[in-house]
Amino acid sequence: MHDIPYGFKKFTLSDPLPTCGRWKEHMPSYREPTAYRLYIEARKLWRSKQAWELTREENARVLKDVSTAADMGDWGARALMAHFYLNGLGGLDTNNVLEPIPEKAIEIERLAVKAGQPWGFYDLGVAYEHGYGGLPQDNDLAWAYYLRAAELGSPEAQMALASAYAKARRLEDEEKMQLCAFKQGHGPAAYDLAMRAEVRGRHAEALMLRQEGVKFGSQRCASSLWLLFDEGTWAASTKKDAKAALTALGVHLDLERSQRYEAISDALKINPDLKLSRLDFVVPLPPAKLPRWEGVMGAVEPESTAPPAY
Repeated sequence: MHDIPYGFKKFTLSDPLPTCGRWKEHMPSYREPTAYRLYIEARKLWRSKQAWELTREENARVLKDVSTAADMGDWGARALMAHFYLNGLGGLDTNNVLEPIPEKAIEIERLAVKAGQPWGFYDLGVAYEHGYGGLPQDNDLAWAYYLRAAELGSPEAQMALASAYAKARRLEDEEKMQLCAFKQGHGPAAYDLAMRAEVRGRHAEALMLRQEGVKFGSQRCASSLWLLFDEGTWAASTKKDAKAALTALGVHLDLERSQRYEAISDALKINPDLKLSRLDFVVPLPPAKLPRWEGVMGAVEPESTAPPAY
């Protein structure tokens, strides 16, 4: 075992719940526009198709532009470069442009930790949990990093702690940590909270949470709403009272709504970065009537003209 770094705490399930941090509060207040635009356009290209559909030339362009933006100091680009170094870029003989170099991912994550950024603490925790990139496998170190990341506001770390509390049957604390992540627009948190509400028979809340999850970019939430309106009830529920409660909310077999959520689910499968803030104008929850359908992009958040920010 290795020493817990100075300023960190060992994660212990008997300790009180950590503070509910927000990750944006720990990112730089200024984001250089040229680097941001280079990064975001490269990311759009990377997310425009399934990974196997991208050509070598497209991947090469993505790698060049993200690397340039990272060198210019954009932390979104640096995080994406860490992802590329960890997983490679391409994967097929026809489009491979980068083999995995996990040690380089660790270098970037250490820079993020030095800058106090939550995502870096979380990603280093993952590296310690699995032991790669030259780091030892050490669960105590991993969970110390997860705890620090959660305190700083990493939604992924908050969800990791929620899972640990669930295993310890600290179910109220599990929910509190899920809510921390949900309030920051984390799709997986919305899905888990919706499942909890559904089990408790709070069907209106489950519907709302799934709708919010779709806005956050959760493909699982979109898929579950697609199946809900395809069947007229929750797929896992055969209880008559559940169906009656949903009927009272205006939920019934609705193929038009189902097809819209299916299209959104398919789009999110390709591009999980989509933020669908206009969803309620495109696929409102019942009893609202459906407006004219002009495709998934009608639900996508309009591109901001404000200066870029993290």
